[in-house]
Amino acid sequence: MGKICVLRIGHRRNRDQRVTTHVFLAARAFGASEGVLSGDRDEPVLAGIGKVADVWGGGFLVCYAADWRRFLIERKSAGWKVAHLTMYGEDFEAGAKKLGNKNVVVVVGAGKVPGDAYALADYNLAVTNQPHSEISALALFLDRLFDGRGFPHRVDGKLRILPNKCGKVVVRGQNR
Repeated sequence: MGKICVLRIGHRRNRDQRVTTHVFLAARAFGASEGVLSGDRDEPVLAGIGKVADVWGGGFLVCYAADWRRFLIERKSAGWKVAHLTMYGEDFEAGAKKLGNKNVVVVVGAGKVPGDAYALADYNLAVTNQPHSEISALALFLDRLFDGRGFPHRVDGKLRILPNKCGKVVVRGQNR
């Protein structure tokens, strides 16, 4: 499997903090290796996701890119494919199959997405052609992209939750 980067474009600091945080939480939990924030620079969001990655493990990197267009052009010139998640696109399952072992930048918009995002994307993919949450779209797309194996076992964190029918079992530290 190639590397997966989730690029959140158009972030608005005073409006999108919670949703953007959840986009990156879903990205990390479903197997992406990197998150890139573009739009308003938002240090609390970046720091919060960095702390989650540190505590729960998995090596998820998060950073800021002032110019998302330049970021996409640079990644494309390095051989990455760009998949833009939108409700106006083609079927996401077929797109996920085509992207199987490639390095992929997954574009997730906030607010109105500029037409350039559609033009720069190799694939404009719709989880449904209905209004929906970008978080659910990302989770479903990553699940299909990883062929249902997108839940990596993150064992390098400071905390880990053990599956349990009832209650919480949290393992702390290195002795697990």
